Amino acid sequence: MDTSAHTLTTLFAQLGLDNDERAVNLFVQQHKLAPGMAIQDAPFWNAAQAGFLRESLKQDAEWCEIIDELNTLLH
Repeated sequence: MDTSAHTLTTLFAQLGLDNDERAVNLFVQQHKLAPGMAIQDAPFWNAAQAGFLRESLKQDAEWCEIIDELNTLLH
């Protein structure tokens, strides 16, 4: 069972992205979601990343809260 704290940096690591604070901030600055667009449908994710986001949200997984935080930052 994964009991580690889920943060933006751990989410980025899970997605296979650079996950230091600077990289996360840069990603948020460079990527925006259109109004009403679901985070998992964003065109900048690869298939595996979108699948992870989709399944995590569908299953109401432990990642949901931090995915929601990223969603807010991207809108």
